[in-house]
Amino acid sequence: MRSTDSPLPDDVETLKRLVLTRDAELALARAEMSSAEALIAHLRLAIEKMRRELYGQRSERKARLLDQMELSSRNSYLPRLRRPRSRDGERGGRRDDGSAAHRKTPAGRPFPAHLPRERVAVPGPTTCTCCGSGRLAKLGEDVTETLESVPRRWKVVQIVRSPAATARRSARRRRRSMCCRAASPGRACSP
Repeated sequence: MRSTDSPLPDDVETLKRLVLTRDAELALARAEMSSAEALIAHLRLAIEKMRRELYGQRSERKARLLDQMELSSRNSYLPRLRRPRSRDGERGGRRDDGSAAHRKTPAGRPFPAHLPRERVAVPGPTTCTCCGSGRLAKLGEDVTETLESVPRRWKVVQIVRSPAATARRSARRRRRSMCCRAASPGRACSP
């Protein structure tokens, strides 16, 4: 194949031969490309067969769910102008810096009061996990409600956990963990 810098000949027969050789080279390149695409498709099929042999048959539902998750992740990159504003004036529950906005109310509504409730008490610790002290003070209650369905009857199960702390730590503000969980391993409870 000649480079484009070389001047084209003025002879018609030479130009025809040049066009025919370039057409042949183009057809050869297209054939090589289609054979490469066929090889790629064959290798993908072989990989899928090997995966199925190793891990079992893939669920079509899983494939559809993965496709749906991919679509939803693409939709999350939509411009912020299309997202609804929350009560705080922020778009889509997110701040301008991209972090999630702090919610002031719980995500779900409480269960109706007319449903019967069953209270299950989970005993708290009897000794401090870091210092071994047995003098613990009750810090309050964490109540988790779940809805159970017994045939023809609904009831709410309340699970109550009573966090506790030593007398010295009970004066402090309640933390996320029960007692000294965030402290380093060698450090004992201290005021």
